[in-house]
Order: sequence, then structure tokens, then C-alpha cells
Amino acid sequence: MGWKTLDDMDLNDKRVLVRVDINVPVVDGMVTDATRIERIVPTVRDILAAGGKPILLAHFGRPGGERRENLSLKQLVPALEIAFGVEVLFSADCVGQEAELAAQELQPGQVLLLENTRFHSAETKNDPNLAAGMAQLGDIYCNDAFSAAHRAHSSTEAIARLLPACAGRLMQAELEALQSALGNPKRPVTAVVGGAKVSTKLELLGNLINKVDNLVIGGGMANTFLVAKGIRVGKSLAERDMADTASDILSRAAHSGCNIVLPSDIVVAEKFEANTPHQILPADECPENGMILDAGPDSVAAISDTFSQSKTLIWNGPLGAFELEPFDVATNAAALKAAALTRSGQLISVAGGGDTVAALNASGAAHDFTYISTAGGAFLEWMEGKTLPGVAALET
Repeated sequence: MGWKTLDDMDLNDKRVLVRVDINVPVVDGMVTDATRIERIVPTVRDILAAGGKPILLAHFGRPGGERRENLSLKQLVPALEIAFGVEVLFSADCVGQEAELAAQELQPGQVLLLENTRFHSAETKNDPNLAAGMAQLGDIYCNDAFSAAHRAHSSTEAIARLLPACAGRLMQAELEALQSALGNPKRPVTAVVGGAKVSTKLELLGNLINKVDNLVIGGGMANTFLVAKGIRVGKSLAERDMADTASDILSRAAHSGCNIVLPSDIVVAEKFEANTPHQILPADECPENGMILDAGPDSVAAISDTFSQSKTLIWNGPLGAFELEPFDVATNAAALKAAALTRSGQLISVAGGGDTVAALNASGAAHDFTYISTAGGAFLEWMEGKTLPGVAALET
């Protein structure tokens, strides 16, 4: 672990600049889903309890470097006060005289929210001058926004090099979970990668076949691999022009000792509709007018058996068209198996990605997984083996 946490810092009477992700949905000035706000509460409360003064840095939407009132963070103040249980003050800028005065006058037990960092076009350019202006406001920098750690921005990367820096509780939890899943995992390690297209996850697959023992491929991606093996998939979603690439991945996986798990049976329908007539067939018997919309029961049994023999599981993407019943069966069954193994202490399970979180929540399995990342792009880039600038800056 090459980065510090809040426990390593003397926070008493220190102004702590905390980079957070509070990019929450807002309708008519009201927060409709406060999940991201709730996830930063432990960091803010721990800083307050240690005598520190939290000053929140955040972006909101994509204002493109322009001041847009509908993207002002001021509208989040009521929701933040409810979550933190303390007074939240607001500065109409994240740098400059007003922000400096607000930071100087901040009292113990209060929180200061700074205006949208992306009102400055320099933010997304990782401008050192903007970072220096932000650094003027605090004594310590704390990054609690893993979801923004894959971006080298002034508030995520440059500023971390100007102040004593550490990870917040949410960032700490993400990094510890990811370290346990791929950094130094208990083996055997199994990865589930689903979704529509191989082309969007080439780097991910290329990284995983050298790091995991088993790779379960599902969704439309699996159809492309079936095509690569000379199997006809009818009208199914498949990137037929990626068949050679899929073949290469299969060959490289065999060379590295990674076991690829593809569907052995399939759920087929003629229409992409909920509750449309469907049938279960062997994977090599898809009719010309059929679409593969889910993995079949034999495939689920094989996946479940793979999970049972594993110690660590990483999951990104559904196994079928989970948004349509009954083509959510394979995803739900596999997720519940992983949850049961995790609950009994046999498996460390880490999952992330938008569709993944939605699918695991729908199955009722999410609360039993070891860790569910809501970071989206940052989680995917970590799985691809890429360096995340916001994390690397903390490590220095």
C-alpha cells in the first residue's frame, strides 16, 4: 500500500481539501438519488471528529469551462447538510479571494463546499496554476473520489503533489478491494466479463488472461467468441468482423493457462422483447432466425462450479439481456451463487461498472458481495491494468 489514509495524518485544526464525487441526479433543484453523497459521509465525519475542517472540491456535470447556474453545486447544500448533520457553507468559486476568505473563516464543526471545479476550463487540463490556487485553501489534500481517479485533472492529480496527501475512506475502501482482487489475490481467481461488444473490452480481456485463472465471457461478447469457434449464431448480436481478434484472445489465453468459459447452452428467441417465446438449445444449434439472449442452465451450472472452485471473483458485465425477463435468469443465478459463496466466507467478490451494478442490485445479490464499485470508467481502466493518475499522485 503506497498511499496514506486519514489515519496517517494529523488533522486537528487543519483545513482538509477533500476531492469528492457528488455528481448526483438533480430534478428541479432537488437531489433524487443521494447515494454518492452518502458514500462520502464517513470521510467527512472522521475529519470532523479528528478536529479537521473539511473543504469539499467537486465537479458537477459538464459545463465546459463556463459558469452555468443549473450546474452550480450550491443546490446540493441542503442534501449535504442532511447527510453530514452539520452546517455546510458555500463559496461561489473554488479559487480566488472569496474562496480563500471562506476557508480562513471556516470554524470547527462546519463544512465548506466550493463551487464546481469544471467552471474553470483549466481543471480538465490538469493546470498547475489552478491546482496551486486550490492548494492555497488547505493544509492537507484528501482524495475520496476514486470514480474521478482515471482523469488527470487539477483537482485530482496536480493538487496532490502540492500538499500532504492521503486517501479518504471511500477511496481507501476501493483501493483495498481492488488490491485484494487483482493486486495480490487469493487464487484461483475468476473474472466475469459480459456486455455487448468485444471491441470495447479488448484491453480488459488482454490484461485479464494474464492475471486470472478463469475467464467467464457472457452477453453479446460471448456470441462473437462462438463465431470465432465456427459456431453459427443466427441473428444474434455479434461482432463478426472481430472473430479473428476473439480467436487470438482464445489462443493467448490457452498459452497463459487461463481457462475460458463460454456458454455451452443458450436461450434463444426470435424477438428482442420481454417474455417473448423462447427455447433452450445447445450453443451450436441456434436457428438462423434466432437470437441468443441468455446463457442456458448448463452454462449457469458450469459457471457456478467455477465460482465454487475459486477464492476471488471480479465481475464486470451481465451474462445476458438482463433488462428483459426471462433473459435475466443466468445473470441472477450466477450472481446469487457468488453472493452465497461470499456470505459463507469462501469467496472474495468485487464487482463494478454501470450495467453490473444494476444487474446485481436487480438480482438481490449486491449486498452480499465483498465490494461493489460505482466508479464506472475508473473501475474498468483499473481492470485493464492502466495507471490511474489520481491514485498514482497519492502514491508519490
